[in-house]
Amino acid sequence: MIQKILIANRGEIALRIVRACRELNIRTLAVYSEADEQSLHVQLADEAICIGPAPSSESYLKADRIISAAEIADVDAIHPGFGFLSENAEFAEQCESCNIKFIGPKSETIRLMGDKAMAKEVAKRAKAPTIPGSDGPVSSEVEAVKIAKEIGFPVIIKAVAGGGGKGMRLAHNAMAFAKEFNTARQEAEKAFGNGDVYIEKYIEEPRHIEFQILADEHGKVLHLGERDCSVQRRYQKLIEEAPSPYLDDKLRAKMGAAAVRIAEECGYQNAGTVEFLVDKNGDFYFIEMNARIQVEHGVTEEVTGLDLVKRQIRIASGEKLELEQKDIKILRHCIECRINAEDPTRNFAPCPGEVKFYYTPGGHGVRIDSHVYQGYHVPPHYDSMVAKLMVYGRTREVAMDRMYRALNEYMIRGIRTTIPFCAAVMKDPVFRSGDVTTKYIEEFLSRTPRDVFTIDDSM
Repeated sequence: MIQKILIANRGEIALRIVRACRELNIRTLAVYSEADEQSLHVQLADEAICIGPAPSSESYLKADRIISAAEIADVDAIHPGFGFLSENAEFAEQCESCNIKFIGPKSETIRLMGDKAMAKEVAKRAKAPTIPGSDGPVSSEVEAVKIAKEIGFPVIIKAVAGGGGKGMRLAHNAMAFAKEFNTARQEAEKAFGNGDVYIEKYIEEPRHIEFQILADEHGKVLHLGERDCSVQRRYQKLIEEAPSPYLDDKLRAKMGAAAVRIAEECGYQNAGTVEFLVDKNGDFYFIEMNARIQVEHGVTEEVTGLDLVKRQIRIASGEKLELEQKDIKILRHCIECRINAEDPTRNFAPCPGEVKFYYTPGGHGVRIDSHVYQGYHVPPHYDSMVAKLMVYGRTREVAMDRMYRALNEYMIRGIRTTIPFCAAVMKDPVFRSGDVTTKYIEEFLSRTPRDVFTIDDSM
């Protein structure tokens, strides 16, 4: 078993990894920026090293500083969490060359599946359905327009090295295409240092459904069921749940088998997620693979009873998965709301600042993953998520009612958050019906008064 792990991340995921390591009797090293000196993961880790100023470009994205900290502290492994360097093939390769275990897939797998055009080829070889589109990156605007017309509008332009909605633009017709094509390239270059884009047919009003994968270093690959991530804005997920209210057993089995084949085809190891779009006819299409632990991994933990972070560490230690696919059972329904420091009344504008009062809900079936406490300053330099509120129940209806209760108990004062927005969603008849697509939030906002999302946060 690995003896000491450097956690190359911050916030709630860093704290989550500290907790898993404690239960496995593994020592931890937290690396942190100057802005995160008082963060809980820094306080609770066995050791901590500051790696730079507040901007992530000067701290959490500095691979050389993280490797130096690992060598100074004599760690066995690095857990990258999600975001930052978690899907950076060069960083994983550096870890490998320094004989430090990277808790995730091999660098060549990250490189392969991080290139969306190459990942699509992997899916094709695995005989998984893919969305019609260009064969790889398209650099010429003239060629791009020609391909878009052949596919048929609307089309979506995506960054080859993209993620999180960056470098992604929708074009409804040929007149709008040139502007969106060039904007997508500029965004991709700025966000990823790679301006290459490709084109796909836009699937209108789909569901976004992803399958959790676990794969050991001995060739065994399992899926742990799906998560429905259709409630999102600007391609950023806000509410996730499992199991999906849309899938039946037949479609679930078909999609799960496709996810496993894709993971096998790319030689995947550790935890990962295969993402699909599902159209109104029940046809599904591979869109990408996230070669890391997901933000919403806790949803799968609560419905299966498996600790995914512990599993990641055990796989990285060389252990075999003792489970078989038939052993994976969906025990209950779980819903997660991402609690972001954002103002829903102002188009979800970020709201950093001091948390003047903090009270969390409790009771049966409630879980909170958060690094926030009273007096904590939410910094403006990073992602705005401050907590993940998860609830579970015997049925989806029980979970929705429990989530509404928990949201109304959750008190964060001093900053605006998405709590009142999520509470309104839990009572929305459309959401409760389960008939939601990736357009849900846009439609929900168009018919919901903004004062519903306003609370007095001036304590």
